[in-house]
Amino acid sequence: MAQRATRRVRLLAAAGAAVAALALTACEDGTGTRDEGASAPATTASQPGAPTPTPKTSDASTGTTGTTGTTGTTTGSGTAGSTPSPVSDTATKKPGSDTSRVLCNGSNTTVTAQPLSRPLNHLLLTVRNTGRRTCDLTYYPVLRFDEMQWVPQPDEATHPQAVTTLAPGESGYAGVLLSAADGSGDGGTTGRKLTVAFQGMTPNSSGGASATPPLPAKGVYYDSSLRVTYWQQDRSDALDW
Repeated sequence: MAQRATRRVRLLAAAGAAVAALALTACEDGTGTRDEGASAPATTASQPGAPTPTPKTSDASTGTTGTTGTTGTTTGSGTAGSTPSPVSDTATKKPGSDTSRVLCNGSNTTVTAQPLSRPLNHLLLTVRNTGRRTCDLTYYPVLRFDEMQWVPQPDEATHPQAVTTLAPGESGYAGVLLSAADGSGDGGTTGRKLTVAFQGMTPNSSGGASATPPLPAKGVYYDSSLRVTYWQQDRSDALDW
């Protein structure tokens, strides 16, 4: 009995040693180094051959950057999403524009008075702009022969559709009917001096300096039929009445 018990103890001890050896073998990697377990996986950027992550690009059309929400992404020399500065208007007004106009008068024009054989008993007034700015001939000329005390009235049929405007160097015109062709006019006399006055922006207001165009040495004959046209842009319009 004692021998059988001793043999069983030995068998159990041998079996325990075998199990311990198997467990030790499972814990070793075969190189004599104990495996401490798998280490934490390396980041993608540290692994050789791993693809490089593509950074998110900015949306230049909206001025936002990736996921940061930053606005005003720089593009070129400007800043996306910013409001451009307005372009200043450096254009100057051209000569002759409304703001550069002046009234035509004796200080910026030359005036001539030319007697005509056709139409009969007519005088042509020509006003030439000698200034540097565009000028307006408003309404009609106010005429005065010598010391006459009345003002010749205009023919309303000659009223132009627009103010006669003269650029530098251009001329405007007015016709003067001196006397009735049939002799029906009263108080006929000879005028030797003519004063031409200019009107302002309202009727019968002063437009500035007057002019005294020379008359023929013998003067001109006029009577109560004396009338004038409104200032005209074309010479023909000043004579066709």
